[in-house]
Amino acid sequence: MANHASAKKRIRRNERREVINGNRRSRIRTFIKKVMVAIESGDATAADTALQTAQPEIFRGVSKGVLNKKTASRKMSRLSASIKALKGKS
Repeated sequence: MANHASAKKRIRRNERREVINGNRRSRIRTFIKKVMVAIESGDATAADTALQTAQPEIFRGVSKGVLNKKTASRKMSRLSASIKALKGKS
């Protein structure tokens, strides 16, 4: 347990941050899931629009420090490739 007042305050701040970051991470995962559901259903236009709404959320996660820049780029790249393959198949 923390003995100094500053350490106790730091613990409180970290707990608040964990909640906020957890909410952001959950929101990003939800947007990615919507894209994946659209891809699995075979609807290229719905997947495309879902990706366009997910992209700002993913990169907002980067700017807020929830996601690593390369992780976000990898997710966007893989989702885009999946949609491109879906369009090619149709």
